[in-house]
Amino acid sequence: GGTMDRGDRRGIRLGEINIHPLRDGLFRLDGGAMFGIVPRVLWEKECQPDERNRILLGINPVLVEAGRDLILVDTGIGDRWDERLSSIYGMDRQVTLLDSLSSLGVEPSDITIVVNTHLHFDHAGGNLKEKGGLLSPTFPRARYVVQKVEWEDALHPNERTKGSYREEDFLPLKESGHLELITGDLEIARGVRLLRVSGHTRGTQVVLIESGGRKALFLSDVIPTTRHLRYPYIAAYDLYPLETLKAKKEILKRASEEGWLLIFEHDPHPTMGYVEVKDETLQFRPLEG
Repeated sequence: GGTMDRGDRRGIRLGEINIHPLRDGLFRLDGGAMFGIVPRVLWEKECQPDERNRILLGINPVLVEAGRDLILVDTGIGDRWDERLSSIYGMDRQVTLLDSLSSLGVEPSDITIVVNTHLHFDHAGGNLKEKGGLLSPTFPRARYVVQKVEWEDALHPNERTKGSYREEDFLPLKESGHLELITGDLEIARGVRLLRVSGHTRGTQVVLIESGGRKALFLSDVIPTTRHLRYPYIAAYDLYPLETLKAKKEILKRASEEGWLLIFEHDPHPTMGYVEVKDETLQFRPLEG
């Protein structure tokens, strides 16, 4: 792709790596499901539910420029939805992922790596595009990197998980040769590491970016929004909540000690910032601008 003129794009610079927040619209999920065991009387103070008890969430993938690679982390909810489901999930796609990329001067064919943090429909829904009834990779020159256990769990869902997965979001990637299954942690480009964190699903992976002595962490659904920073605020969607809890404590401790920039995927607007853990209190400081 000849569109790679980095002069136009002001992302968040971390040493030699650039991070660009992206948007794929908004949707709504049940507030109780998003906050698990936390009673509504506590969470509704910060998160006003609508008349159907749903709260507003953003879908915020990121673009990472690292060396020669253009890495897209998650592909959003995509546009292969009928009206019934669009309405159930209260989808608002005035700004799509492809719009976001386009405003940075990036074409789908410029992306070299797609990371699916996991294969739920709001993270992998934009993997494939439909034309004349045929599905093909939205990012034709990219390898799509997925944890092997996530792939297996997505292909063999149970009664509890099958509402979260749609085979047509990922199965065709195998046939087209775009899929790369990995096991455990992997550095996919200099300074960009995938770390498997079981909790939300067995095979969820987060993205740790490290350059110029600084670190940033894309949290996927381990901590979906800033409102989920408190330890017990864990979604009922998490299959292994105690593992989520353990991972959260570890991440927030290190993020506080080492000044990591945290990147949240589901705040209604792309949100990044820093945490300070002091004794039992946790303070969040958003990144300005």
